[in-house]
Amino acid sequence: MTDTAAPTSETTSSGSIAGTSLPTHESAQALLPELRDLRRDLHRSPEIGLELPQTQRRVEEALAGLDVEITRGEGLSSLTVVLRGGRRDAGGASPVAVLLRGDMDALPVEEATGFDFAATNGAMHACGHDLHTTGLVGAVRLLHDIRDSLAGDVVFMFQPGEEGWDGAGMMLDEGVLDAAGVPVVAAYGVHVSADQEIGRLYSKPGSYMAAFSLMDVVLRGKGGHASRPHTTYDPIQTGAAIIGQLQEYVSRRFDVFDPIVVTVGKFTGGTAANVVPDTASLAVGVRTFSETTTTRAAAELPALVRELAASHGLSAEVEYDTVLPPTINDEAENAFYRETFAELFGADRVTLVEHPKAGSEDFSRVLMAVPGSYGHLGAAMPGTVPEEQDSNHSPRARHSEDALADHALFLARLAAARLERAAGDDTARDGASLEGAARDGAAEVRG
Repeated sequence: MTDTAAPTSETTSSGSIAGTSLPTHESAQALLPELRDLRRDLHRSPEIGLELPQTQRRVEEALAGLDVEITRGEGLSSLTVVLRGGRRDAGGASPVAVLLRGDMDALPVEEATGFDFAATNGAMHACGHDLHTTGLVGAVRLLHDIRDSLAGDVVFMFQPGEEGWDGAGMMLDEGVLDAAGVPVVAAYGVHVSADQEIGRLYSKPGSYMAAFSLMDVVLRGKGGHASRPHTTYDPIQTGAAIIGQLQEYVSRRFDVFDPIVVTVGKFTGGTAANVVPDTASLAVGVRTFSETTTTRAAAELPALVRELAASHGLSAEVEYDTVLPPTINDEAENAFYRETFAELFGADRVTLVEHPKAGSEDFSRVLMAVPGSYGHLGAAMPGTVPEEQDSNHSPRARHSEDALADHALFLARLAAARLERAAGDDTARDGASLEGAARDGAAEVRG
């Protein structure tokens, strides 16, 4: 469904909102050659996990000479960059900040894109994080050019370890939300997609991406000769029963409109066809879309496994770990997010998606701490059809650079416009407060 709601923020014909000069299409397009070079450098040299020294160094080079504050992470190769706005005390309000995030790590995938800048080290930017990093660098550059007019500060979160390492959680622990020394009022991020139409934004309010949990199970029974199963307590047969019962349980005990996806990705046990083993193990992935269902699943699924094992005469050791919470977009911030994109590129390029994505994202941790929004930007190669567009995480995922300028411009506009809105809100509140105090004082005099 295409969202055709009219934009609501007040952009003037001169390309500004109130006192803030805004980055323009022309300034973003002028950056495109540099952004392409940076993207290709990052793509050639992907790094995995929390330690990304080459990537960190290359980003620092791209920001060299700018009037920003850069802090390196202590337990990971992160960069936290703070840009101070020249109008951060606009209207007498207390200064605030907006956070923009881009993740930097790659995947352990052997690249097969055919790009002449393809990686050859056994890793690959198969999820487009090279574009995320480059787009965020572009946003720094665009906002730096108009820093004197910004009504607050901007925190740029260059994050390692998104692909299963919880780099966002580590950056939160190291104080990324406190980096500017003022409150972060909103946070935004963008994820590119190799199999969605280039230059189109996809997002929705509320639940947007799934929580991800892991359940590891060890079944302990009694092994023996396969010809006499009645003298054993068979963990393989019991494990098979548990796999089926997990699917039946979630389909009958959880609301189909607040779903749960359970996948047994690994089932291990046994050494030979004529031996019943003592033990077997299961590795189970659980995806949920609300905090309520995430909490219920963590309580009920381990109990179900233990009870089923006991009913077959076995014991079950269960470890359950909620790796990431669901990604929940704030209603108002998501409306602002989509409206800002529509103002820049047209409402016909905004898709209000109907259902959340079953993938997970550690930006969810940031959105649990502050209101904000997340969405996907199509980056399919121009001129291709869906059959030619491999998805993110594929060794053949080909992300186009053609939307890089739009990516950077969108992030920059979000920050600049949201800061101006925050300054206006504070001014309005302060004015209302003063009027109320005046009325109270007058009433007291009259009394």
